[in-house]
Amino acid sequence: MDRWQGPATLEWWADWLTCLGGFGVRVTAHVTGSDWVCEGVLDPPLAENEREGFDLLMARDPLCTLRFDTESTLLVNVTAVDDERLSLSACEAKPVQRVESGQAQQ
Repeated sequence: MDRWQGPATLEWWADWLTCLGGFGVRVTAHVTGSDWVCEGVLDPPLAENEREGFDLLMARDPLCTLRFDTESTLLVNVTAVDDERLSLSACEAKPVQRVESGQAQQ
């Protein structure tokens, strides 16, 4: 499989109980050389008042949750390519170093 397309939702969460906003997207992921490229288009297109909310959330924090119909999720960074298209990249988590009690953090 070198291409996948389907519906998803971009969600911005303040905490595990409070969703600040969710927007439908049509996601396309495909292979380019040895990398995966993921793009999205807002679907349905946003009304003017919805667009203001979306732009505000994007300006505050481009990190959001991409939720698929299967209820699986992925943290992604979102970049606006133009007024319609979005570039999505998986959020890379930094390794966590365990600190034992009595030890100083480095």
